Amino acid sequence: MRVIRKYANRRLYDTSESRYVTLEDIRQLIVDREEFRVEDSKTGEDLTRNILLQIITEQENRGGEEKGGPMFSNKVLQQLIRFYGDSMQNSMSGYLEQSISTFMEQQKLLREQMQQVMKGSPMQAANPMEVMRKVAEQNLLLWKTLSGGSFAKSAPGEADETKDPQ
Repeated sequence: MRVIRKYANRRLYDTSESRYVTLEDIRQLIVDREEFRVEDSKTGEDLTRNILLQIITEQENRGGEEKGGPMFSNKVLQQLIRFYGDSMQNSMSGYLEQSISTFMEQQKLLREQMQQVMKGSPMQAANPMEVMRKVAEQNLLLWKTLSGGSFAKSAPGEADETKDPQ
């Protein structure tokens, strides 16, 4: 695992490459699926999470210009903030992690299918409806597994629009 040290002057040093790196360099490590840890140069405290949040903030402020805009709308950010301190905070964390993993797997499957079609070998590609059925089944299974009857029908602080107003 790569170790990146953060110094008091806020510079980041990659110990495996013996060079200073930027947040963009660390973002590329993430894209390349390289394992790393960011630690304080003096205390050894793990700062990885802080750096990851900093990268997300930078990407959001740039508007995700490479791919068409920010990922998190104001509404999504407000809903996430409502979960902090709520009894569902830990459940939400697990749910988001699993949902993103499932989404990534589904995107990979769909990309592979599209590549088969683009290569001109539709006979090797799975039936598109079958692929979508599998995706829907995975989503349903994920929801059932993670909800376990414990997820509220709406985010904390929001009214449940399905309830009868009486």
